Formats: sequence, C-alpha cells, structure tokens
Amino acid sequence: MSGFGPPDSFLADCPGRLAVELIADKWTVVVLSGLSQGPVRHGELVELIGGISRKVLTQTLRRLEAHGLVRRHAYAEVPPRVEYELTPLGATLIDPIHTLTEWARANGDAVLDALEADSGAVARNG
Repeated sequence: MSGFGPPDSFLADCPGRLAVELIADKWTVVVLSGLSQGPVRHGELVELIGGISRKVLTQTLRRLEAHGLVRRHAYAEVPPRVEYELTPLGATLIDPIHTLTEWARANGDAVLDALEADSGAVARNG
C-alpha cells in the first residue's frame, strides 16, 4: 500500500486531486519556488525563472492568486509598481516543493537513464 489513503482520495471532488491539479501545471511549482524568497516584481520573476513568457507568467500568477496561493500588491506610484508574494497558504507548499526537488536531484539520472533506454528500445523496435 502506498500510504496515500483510500483509493477514492484522488476523485474529482477530493482534496488530493485538487492538490495534484494545482501543482501539475508546467510553471506552478517554478513560480511558487521563485516567490519563496519574498516579494518579487513581474519582470524580476521572468528573469529569475527563465524560459517563461511574460504572458504565461501572468496567466500562472492569476491562477495562483485565484487559488489563494499568491498575493498581488499594486503600489500607488508613478510609474506603477506591482509585486507578487506567497500568501501563508502558498508558503505551505514550499517544503513539499523542496522535497520534490531533492527527489529530482537524487533520482534524476535514473529517470534520464530510463528515458534513454526506452528511446533505444523504441528505435530498435521502430
């Protein structure tokens, strides 16, 4: 048994499914990690993350804000300044993200080896 709970813990209306759906997006974990050190402006976050377009970052931040994980703070300044930060709820995901990161460090080579082996098998059986 995996220890995750009853078999229905990942049904559509269950908390386990919600958690997976929240972090399954390609950029969610990366954005949350980027915000883990404190408030960051949009452009700084683009540079920090790398490889994400401004549009996709905006969409991801809006989604995370709607779920209560990120707070957007617009300052009444000229020019306008906006910063994003984790909410207390969002901050609760940082430890699980670090755990996943450590797993990737420990097992990344094995995953890549498996992918290479599978690619070789596909090419041979083509």
